[in-house]
Amino acid sequence: MRRGWRDRRLLDRLGIETPIVQAPMAGAQDEALAIAAILGGAVGSLPCALLAADAVRDQLARVRAAAPGPLNLNFFCHDLPDRVDDRAWLAALRPYYDEYGVGEPAAPPPLRRPFDDATCALVEELLPEVVSFHFGLPAPALVDRIRATGAMILASATSPGEARWLAERGVDAVIAQGWEAGGHAGRFLPADPSSHMGLIALVPQIADAVRLPVIAAGGIADARGIAAALTLGASAVQIGTAFLACPESRISPLHRTLLGEEAAEATVSTNVFTGRHARGMATRLTRELGPTSLVVPPFPHGGDALAELRKADPAAFANMWAGQAARLTRPEGAEILTRRLAAETLELLA
Repeated sequence: MRRGWRDRRLLDRLGIETPIVQAPMAGAQDEALAIAAILGGAVGSLPCALLAADAVRDQLARVRAAAPGPLNLNFFCHDLPDRVDDRAWLAALRPYYDEYGVGEPAAPPPLRRPFDDATCALVEELLPEVVSFHFGLPAPALVDRIRATGAMILASATSPGEARWLAERGVDAVIAQGWEAGGHAGRFLPADPSSHMGLIALVPQIADAVRLPVIAAGGIADARGIAAALTLGASAVQIGTAFLACPESRISPLHRTLLGEEAAEATVSTNVFTGRHARGMATRLTRELGPTSLVVPPFPHGGDALAELRKADPAAFANMWAGQAARLTRPEGAEILTRRLAAETLELLA
């Protein structure tokens, strides 16, 4: 299967059969999806931003026991705000609290903490083959420690400028995240969200801007998308939404159903669920308050006030992340999906 790929830099370094990275999707997966992706010849990923250290250890151990192949541990590098004033946001949500008979959360949910010294020590202990970052990079000293483990370092860029910033700081490959991608946009340099490029424009510009391997992410759910991304200059692709439809994902029954309906053709980029722009299914909340609100507290606090509402009516208030290619997904096992996408892509490239 490895024959026929034009750019072999990632394949040869990681020893994988096909240039596919299974995207880390916090809240939507555990180790089962990573195991199946690795068995299919891809890089499996574990989203660690919401996991305690022991949970990361346990999931990694189960991957190691079931699937020989490279594993990616993914972390967030967001800034924590000094103070959070959520009064305007609570006032905007007050009609919903009254309608559902719920109150503001008694206590905020566990805080999403950015990558830090303790997390770096965990990486040094577990020695994953790949470590990836969203929202930039951690402090240079932490990056140096990760590099010393021998791990390949990846990070997301939403513009050529961000790609150059990452290359200057020593990443091994850049994930070019297009506007089409599901979940949080990885933007970390100041820019208007409306300037986020689509993948077909972003990939060749990043490939020209840096000499590193480029991993295309966003709007890729079938062989046509993979072949297009590789033709545009990508060395590999990162696929998330297509894996959501696999039985190994942990999405809700409603989320799974919507992937196969017309609703999947109209995803929105919104900040009302977390305080940062992320692409997902439209819900009552995004329709009535608009996809972008100026009063949502900054990430990671934006979703705190929705906790009780999500319990009361998940269809209206729970985020169901998905990219713009969601309607192209198929309900098949992740190992089968990975092998099918690789075979069909090679046929197109030939």
